[in-house]
Amino acid sequence: MCSDVPTPPDGTSKRPTLPDLARAAGVSLATVDRIINQRRGVKERTRLRVLELARQMGVLSAGEAAAYTTRPPPNIVFLLPSGGNPYLRLLGDRLRARMDGGGPGAPNLRCFFINGFNAEALAEALRRNAGWADGIAFFAIEHPAVRQAAAEVTGRGTRLVTIVSDLGLSSGIDHVGLDNHAVGRTAGLLIGRFSGGTGSVALVAGSRHYRAHSEREAGVLSIMEEMFPGLRVMPMREGHDDPGENYRLTLDLLDRHPDLTGIYNVGGASGGICRALRERGRRDVVMIGHGLTTDTRKALIDCSMDAVFELAPETLIDGAIARLTRPDGNAARPRLDIFFRENLD
Repeated sequence: MCSDVPTPPDGTSKRPTLPDLARAAGVSLATVDRIINQRRGVKERTRLRVLELARQMGVLSAGEAAAYTTRPPPNIVFLLPSGGNPYLRLLGDRLRARMDGGGPGAPNLRCFFINGFNAEALAEALRRNAGWADGIAFFAIEHPAVRQAAAEVTGRGTRLVTIVSDLGLSSGIDHVGLDNHAVGRTAGLLIGRFSGGTGSVALVAGSRHYRAHSEREAGVLSIMEEMFPGLRVMPMREGHDDPGENYRLTLDLLDRHPDLTGIYNVGGASGGICRALRERGRRDVVMIGHGLTTDTRKALIDCSMDAVFELAPETLIDGAIARLTRPDGNAARPRLDIFFRENLD
């Protein structure tokens, strides 16, 4: 704890102490200690109020108080799932461009790829990066180990925000992403309209441990039951956002289900699915996926894919940084963009 308290400006011998400051501010001595030693874990409005009181009492000089109010740029870490998902690689590229081109006052950014389907690896990464980071943005895995790590990290003062897939409202952690139930209903509507309303529909996910993928599945099921009773939605299969695995999975679907009329890739790496459809000459199958990347652009153009749902990487990055640096702000939910062959840039 900082104990070197300057003599008050009036020259009296009695110097105010940190306990005096804590009592006057109505906060704990531990809170004052965090503020004076510039540690995390104190709300910004409380920090500024205590610093102003410290200046008035003579605990800090005017110059020292002013120096405290000018904070260095925040340290922010992005934790992204590793693997063959082109959208996530594009997101990583955009983050690296931000790291190289950040101007004065811009956040200090770091980006790490970790095993996207390993809850223990994500929990360990949250704890490890909390020592440096003021804020962490991450793809959430729905697992007790991740929830526990998130609670520990936030308890020590590091802000968290989930991106794309969250931990639910009960977690108390802010989120930047789409309304995934509505996204699933939109996909189901397009498949129902484009397919004519009969046949089998397959859902391919990265993992059910991503809440976003389960919510999209629920959205599809709800609108199919409501509007397209002639379509049979098969149980969701996991392709782990891997192009090769999605390719083999799609070939198996085509062999087993001759009436296959639609595929919705709830996750990423749609290139493998489109490759299987092209090889089998099944452009009659309605194919919808996520992430406008090189492979999905190609698939839209050659008609092995019908629609791509897009949340722009820049929007995701900007939203996460805003939530981490201005947590009291009123940020709007990102907009879903839908691309077809005819409206590509």
